[in-house]
Amino acid sequence: MGKQVALSFSGGKDSCLALYYLEREGIEVKCLLTTAWKDQQTTVAHDETRSRVQEQAERFGIPIHFIETDFYTYGDDFVFHIKEMKRRYGIDGIAFGDIYLEGHREWGEQIAGRAGVEAVYPLWSDQAKVPALLRDFVSLGFRAEVIKTDPEKLPVSWEGRELDASFVSDILTYHDVCPMGESGEYHTYVHDGPIFRKGRFTV
Repeated sequence: MGKQVALSFSGGKDSCLALYYLEREGIEVKCLLTTAWKDQQTTVAHDETRSRVQEQAERFGIPIHFIETDFYTYGDDFVFHIKEMKRRYGIDGIAFGDIYLEGHREWGEQIAGRAGVEAVYPLWSDQAKVPALLRDFVSLGFRAEVIKTDPEKLPVSWEGRELDASFVSDILTYHDVCPMGESGEYHTYVHDGPIFRKGRFTV
C-alpha cells in the first residue's frame, strides 16, 4: 500500500489541486485538516464558513477535521491534530498545497517533524512553472470562484470571478502577482471538479 496522508485543506484551488495530484500518484488521502479561528469559527486565511468546507469534504467522500486555533497556539494545535490523525488513521505524512515559497515549506516540514510524519508537497515547483499549474487547474475541469482579494495586488471587483481561460489571461498581465496567489493575492472556493464524487454543483 502506498503512502497514507492527511491533507491540509482550505477549500481553495491549491488544496483541491493537491488532492487531485496526490490521488493521481496513488497516495491515499485519509482525512482533511482545516484550521479555523476559535472566535470567528471561520477558516484561517480564507475566512470561509466551516459548513461550506464540510460540504466539499462530503462530496469528496473524505473525513474532515477542524483545528480550532488562534494566532498564539497555531503551530502546537496543528501538531496535536496531526498526531491524532496518525493515531486514528495510521497516516505517515501530512500534505500541503504550497508551491514555491521556501518559508512555507520550512514551516510545514518543522510541524511534520514534530508530529513524527513526513511533509508532502505534491504541487512543489519552480516559480516559473506556476502559470502551467493554473492552466492545468482550469483544463482539468475544476470550477472555482474568487472569494477574497488583496486590494493592494488585485481589484476587489475580481471577487466572484470564475477561474477560467479569461481569468488566466488577465492575471498573467499582473507581473508582480503570483498566478496561483501563493502570497495571498487572492483566495478561492472550489465548487466542482474531477475530485468531486458525490453530486455536482449547479448554478
